[in-house]
Amino acid sequence: MSEAASKPFQGQLALVTGASRGIGAATAKALAAAGAHVILTARAGKDLEATEQAIYETGGSATIAPVDLADPEGIARLAAAIARRWDALDILVINAALLPALTPVWQIDQRDLSRAITLNLLATQALIAGFDGMLKKSRDARLIGVTSSVGANPRAYWGAYGATKAAFENLLDSYAQEVRAISNIRVAIVDPGATRTAMRAKAYPGEDPASVKPPEVVAEHMVHLLGEQFASPHRIRVNQPHEPEILTNS
Repeated sequence: MSEAASKPFQGQLALVTGASRGIGAATAKALAAAGAHVILTARAGKDLEATEQAIYETGGSATIAPVDLADPEGIARLAAAIARRWDALDILVINAALLPALTPVWQIDQRDLSRAITLNLLATQALIAGFDGMLKKSRDARLIGVTSSVGANPRAYWGAYGATKAAFENLLDSYAQEVRAISNIRVAIVDPGATRTAMRAKAYPGEDPASVKPPEVVAEHMVHLLGEQFASPHRIRVNQPHEPEILTNS
């Protein structure tokens, strides 16, 4: 197999948020294995180091950039630092998210909801604002936002999280429509479905983790999607292994 086939993202720069564990870490590793240099972002520096080490051990390359995405100034500093070192950003994966307490709407703690809005929505807008210029400099820029089924399909007790994800999807879909005629930026919204993550364990404490797919399955689907010429905006749901994907264009 040629290097171009085995490493389709060779020479490309990717940024993955929430890269310290779960879907973010798995996606960062898969992108690095496909040849991209991956910037790893999360609050937990030690966990980011573990992701970076795993990438190095398999011959990939990465850069750690710890940042609190709830701090818009932190995102601005991150964007400025990356822009000083690289000209363009080819791949942006917005994966980091906060799950507020599962509770009836009338019992939602507004401070808890505010924290979720800050990370799940406001940070997304700040990331787009901070990296729009670098994405537009790429010859084939792709932005993936990781969502949840409750964003489009409301569910009892999930109102706080679902509301932030509905707004998250609206923001990304709007951005995709705004830039598709004036740039090479393509946007996809990925619903990973039931996946073995810390967030899933928090939401379903009695569930057998082995009954749901590992994050590597989601990462594989996302990296495959990133290599395709999909129409923007694009939506995908990742089902259990061996089930067909559900692919739709907005």
